[in-house]
Amino acid sequence: MKIPNILRRYGGVVIKLKNKFFAEQGEWARRRREWLRIGKMAFVAAAGVILCFVLYDLVDRVWNGVFVDWFSERYMVRYTEKGVDGVTHYVWQPAWPRVKRLLFRTLVTAVVAVTVIVYMSSKAYAQRQVEKCVTDLAEKIRRFMAAQREADEVFPKEYAEISVRMAQIKSAMQKQEQAVREEAARKNDLITYLAHDLKTPLTSVIGYLSLLEEAEDMPEPQRRKYLHVALDKALRLEKLSNEFFEITRYNLQQMALDRERIDLHFMLLQMTDEFYPLLQAHGNTVCLNVAEDAVIYGDPEKLARVFQNILKNAIAYSYENTEIAVEAQETGGRMRLCFQNHGKTIPKAKLDLIFDKFFRLDESRATATGGAGLGLAIAKDIVTLHGGRIMAESEKEITAFVVELPVDGEEKAE
Repeated sequence: MKIPNILRRYGGVVIKLKNKFFAEQGEWARRRREWLRIGKMAFVAAAGVILCFVLYDLVDRVWNGVFVDWFSERYMVRYTEKGVDGVTHYVWQPAWPRVKRLLFRTLVTAVVAVTVIVYMSSKAYAQRQVEKCVTDLAEKIRRFMAAQREADEVFPKEYAEISVRMAQIKSAMQKQEQAVREEAARKNDLITYLAHDLKTPLTSVIGYLSLLEEAEDMPEPQRRKYLHVALDKALRLEKLSNEFFEITRYNLQQMALDRERIDLHFMLLQMTDEFYPLLQAHGNTVCLNVAEDAVIYGDPEKLARVFQNILKNAIAYSYENTEIAVEAQETGGRMRLCFQNHGKTIPKAKLDLIFDKFFRLDESRATATGGAGLGLAIAKDIVTLHGGRIMAESEKEITAFVVELPVDGEEKAE
């Protein structure tokens, strides 16, 4: 993105001068190339003329006797005739049929030689021009990518299409670099928070356990209270450690699918049972609307992780004592699963980032919701690897996560 010039507001004088300068430079370069081309042609013509004179001099003077003897022997006919004075004379006359054949062969040889020379010269010239053009274009691309300049300031008019493409590529690269920087910043912040938060529960666990060890005659109610606090802090410590492990595992793992036939109804029913304690603690219930014969083809372990991450997110961000609806419907060879919960509406700005790595809806580390910000990012990667897609919608305090997967598992990820 170009930094705006503060002088633009004064009628665009600086811009016009800059454009005029570049135009003059381009015209001068064009004229210079034209004069160089004319000079090369003149040099080639002069060299040809000089070569002809050298050959003529070589044949006429240096090789005079040899050439005449050779030509006379093959292409001249000698006969005698008596003159008016009665003296016999030798007369030389060209053998025209032989001379014609010689001229024809010489002409053909000259045409072939000239054609080969012109072809090789043209090919060499074209190759040099291509190399020059490629080098020039590479230099223009390097300058454009390295500097904060507009495409039309680097590429001339004949490179209009390339300039448009390079502008698009540069814009995409800048967006990708910005996304990577933001992701790295979120990851660094998260690790910093986690490292800081690990100290608090660990200090509490050590402190309460030390009190329990030192005070052997501590009253039973107080002992149970201290044990409860120590256990609560230890569980918090375990959760933070799992977040660290999640970050490490996500960076190191190379996901490969082990596909098989999956009973979708049984998987979601079993998952609902596993989440029963968490659902009960939050006062939520799950309404499962999935056909008993619903089947998909995929990696059961990784898809289970997708559904677990979505369901855990739905429980964490739903209102207490509300219902979470899980539906599945097959349409056009694809299974569409919808996880819907009642909770605060997610703003559009955050909804667009919800599947980014290390993005958390809750900015505060003090909240119980939100982990390392990897759950939904991992879910998206797994779904994409299966050739499906995942979407999120949120309005009027209803949030829905939709997962579409190919039933037969034959579609490839984009």
